[in-house]
Amino acid sequence: MAAKFGTSGLRGLVGDLTDGTAAAHARAFGRHLVENGIVQAGAPVYLGRDMRASSPEIAEQCASALIAEGLEPVECGVLPTPALALHAMGHGAAALMITGSHIPDDRNGVKFYRPDGEIDKQDEAGISRLASDCAAGPPASPPTVLRDDSVLAAEAFIQRYRGSCPEGLLGGLRIGLYEHSSAASDVLASILEETGADIVRLGKSDVFIPVDTEAVSEETRSLAAGWVHSHSLDGLVSTDGDGDRPLVVDETGEVIRGDALGLIVARYLGADAVVTPVTSNSGIESRCAAEVHRTRVGSPFVIAGMADALRQGRQRVIGFEANGGVLTGNQIEMGSCRLAALPTRDSVLPILCAFAAARAAGQSLSTHVAGLGLPVAASDRIENFPTATSQALVAELSADEAVRTRFFEDIGRPVAVDLTDGLRVSFDNGCMVHLRPSGNAPEMRIYSEAASEPLARDLIAQTAGRVLRLAGSQTG
Repeated sequence: MAAKFGTSGLRGLVGDLTDGTAAAHARAFGRHLVENGIVQAGAPVYLGRDMRASSPEIAEQCASALIAEGLEPVECGVLPTPALALHAMGHGAAALMITGSHIPDDRNGVKFYRPDGEIDKQDEAGISRLASDCAAGPPASPPTVLRDDSVLAAEAFIQRYRGSCPEGLLGGLRIGLYEHSSAASDVLASILEETGADIVRLGKSDVFIPVDTEAVSEETRSLAAGWVHSHSLDGLVSTDGDGDRPLVVDETGEVIRGDALGLIVARYLGADAVVTPVTSNSGIESRCAAEVHRTRVGSPFVIAGMADALRQGRQRVIGFEANGGVLTGNQIEMGSCRLAALPTRDSVLPILCAFAAARAAGQSLSTHVAGLGLPVAASDRIENFPTATSQALVAELSADEAVRTRFFEDIGRPVAVDLTDGLRVSFDNGCMVHLRPSGNAPEMRIYSEAASEPLARDLIAQTAGRVLRLAGSQTG
């Protein structure tokens, strides 16, 4: 079984999932839940999927596996991951989301939800131990007609946000919605339209488009900026494939970084605790009143940090990642509604908060973000870069100070190193570079901070070139 758990769920090439691996993990998940008394035999498990070509087949295999394990799969169709999680949690049930999130269409994945939210690392270990035994069993029969909760699940998510923006607050705004192949496009359009904003739907695609909201491609940036200007938009929004990561573009056509969106949410909702990975902007601590806790990358680590904050008595716990996905640890009031805790990434909350906070301050999106005063940061990735190579390079640079100093010469003199997740190096000139092997795909993630946007992007380009040269010298 080549597919494996990454930073958020099981991930792998399509062929490494449809060969029985996804079904084995679904069956192992069901067995893990029953054996540990988390659900009872015969309990429902809600099943959703994204728009990838392979998702229906994997969903069917997982449904068969759940039936074979004595559980009842409930069809929820194509919908955003946070909508599936909210619906399942509202029924005290587990869930499976078939999605590869933002990675290319030749890959896919499965996200697992207990009745109380995302599985943690201990759950992952338990499922992995059981998967081999489940794979060795007889193949499951195709499922019969399943109970269908597709409409109910989508409506529950729309209802969640009714009244979140004071009536008329977003009235008169023209907001573009880049639909592409996002599982969230329809529910996001409904939610935004109910705020009174004028929504311009753009770029819907029947072919899956892998939109990464953390390392936004130049193609996506150009497309979004073009629409903002040609349609005279006050902003444009989108999500990744399964709708748990937001993309927000301001009225000038500039992409707003995900960690800036998370900070806006924390400030707008009055968070008293913020949990975010080490990859998020270093200025967050000084730009909000909340206590900030840093973690490794991945929602399981953020959720664990949020649980710690709740145990310490915090009342408004917000988690977010550099990709913009926001998690809520407890019930929080927004507008006239009370948002139930949703400890999984959500794209809708940061989108609504960005426009609401800017409008409440009488500002445009760009002015509001500039007022945050965050250090200039950038991020990108080297695609199709073997994971083993990424890990070996980062390990060498982390362990050997001399190699690290030579690698970063002409960028600056390293003065501080953070090994929380990958290698984060701060330099004597105030710049920062962070190298991290992706946990979801064969990619090397690169983050930077600098005095200006061009310098931050140049740091990434320089570092990427050095990574490729070093990797080539070691394999040549």
